[in-house]
Amino acid sequence: MVGLGDPDDAAVWRVDAQRALVVTTDFFTPVVDDPYDYGMVAAANSLSDVYAMGGTPFLALNVAALPPDLPPELGGEIFRGGAEKCRQAGVVVAGGHTIQDKEPKFGLVVVGFVHPDKMLTKGGVKAGDALVLTKPLGFGVTTTALKQQKAAPEDVAEVVGWMSSLNKDAAGLALEFGLRGGTDVTGFSLLGHSMEMADASHVGLRFFADKMPFVSCARKYAGMWTFPGGAADNRLYFGPRVKFAGNIREETQMLLFDPQTSGGLLLAVAHEKLNAFMQRAEEIKQPAWLVGETVEGEGIEVI
Repeated sequence: MVGLGDPDDAAVWRVDAQRALVVTTDFFTPVVDDPYDYGMVAAANSLSDVYAMGGTPFLALNVAALPPDLPPELGGEIFRGGAEKCRQAGVVVAGGHTIQDKEPKFGLVVVGFVHPDKMLTKGGVKAGDALVLTKPLGFGVTTTALKQQKAAPEDVAEVVGWMSSLNKDAAGLALEFGLRGGTDVTGFSLLGHSMEMADASHVGLRFFADKMPFVSCARKYAGMWTFPGGAADNRLYFGPRVKFAGNIREETQMLLFDPQTSGGLLLAVAHEKLNAFMQRAEEIKQPAWLVGETVEGEGIEVI
C-alpha cells in the first residue's frame, strides 16, 4: 500500500481487510551525551514512524554499531534506554543485530499494525484543513549547542524530555478524530516534511510564525547560531519554495529549517473538527499547537 514511490514514513503491506503491516527502521549517532538518554531518544524516534502512519507498533529489533573499546556498561545503558522506551510503548524487543564501528549508532527496526482504511499519510491532506503540531521545535539547534559545549544542563534536560516522549497519544488522537493527513517532523525540519505533505496532497500550506512553539532555549541558541549542518541543507533544498513575510527574522526562519530528532506529529485537522480536537487534546494532556492551515495552490508561505 505504501512503498518506494511514496514519500511516507514507513512501508505498509495489506494483510487482510482489517490489518496492514507497518514496517520501518531508523538509527543515528548520539545526539546527547548520556547513553541511557540516547537509547530512549533513538527508540522513540524509531517508533515515531509507525505512529506517523496512524499505526500501533508491537515488535522491534535493535540495530546497533558500537566501538570495540566502548565499556560494556555504556552499551548496556543504550540498550536499556531503548528497551524501557519500547516497554512504555507496549512493544516487544525481540533481539536484533550489532556490529563494530568507530562511532556508536543505535536504533530500531519496528513493525506495527494499522487499519488499511485509517492510515495517516502525507497525501491525505485537504485544502482548508488546519495544521496542528504536537511537539515544539528547536531540538537540533540545542543538541548542536551541546556538541559545541555551549548548552546549559537544564536546556539539554528540557530537550531530552521532549525527544524521548512518544507520539503514541498524538497518533491515538488522530485516529479518534478520523484524520487522514499527517507526518512526523524529523531530519528534514518542519518546512521540509510539510513540503512533502503539500506536494503529495497537491495543496499549499500557510504557517503562522507567531504561533510556532519552540523549546524555551531555542531562540537563545539560534542567536548563537548553533544550527546543525542539516539546517543549511534543508534551507538550500526547500527554501526556494518557501515565502517568508518580510518581518520574520533570519533566526526564526532557520529554526523552521532546523532538523528535529524524534519531533512531534504535524496533523491536518478539518476545521469542523478543530475545536473538539483541541479540547480532547487538552483533556488527555497531549500538547497541540495550531500552527497553520492548508490552502489551494502549492508551496509554503510563512506569515
